Amino acid sequence: MKSKRNSLAGKHPSYDKLNWSAEAKKKKLAYDKEYQASEERKNYRVELNRENRKRKTYGNGDGKDMSHTKSGGLVLEKARTNRARNGHNKKSTKK
Repeated sequence: MKSKRNSLAGKHPSYDKLNWSAEAKKKKLAYDKEYQASEERKNYRVELNRENRKRKTYGNGDGKDMSHTKSGGLVLEKARTNRARNGHNKKSTKK
């Protein structure tokens, strides 16, 4: 059975486009690991997962995610749309 884990984790194509050295990539991955382990990020993920389970969309393969809005609410939207909204140019693009 194919693993559901992200096989591309830590292999982002932008690293190559930016001509990052192996040392720079390693430093970035270490930072990301520490950042995602913070209590704030854990609580953020817990909130989204809890709402996904409540709406029975967690793990059912429907391609939907919970998304935070600017007002702090949660809405259901396509995972592709939600995950593409990454604050390009340091600007919030929340719904």
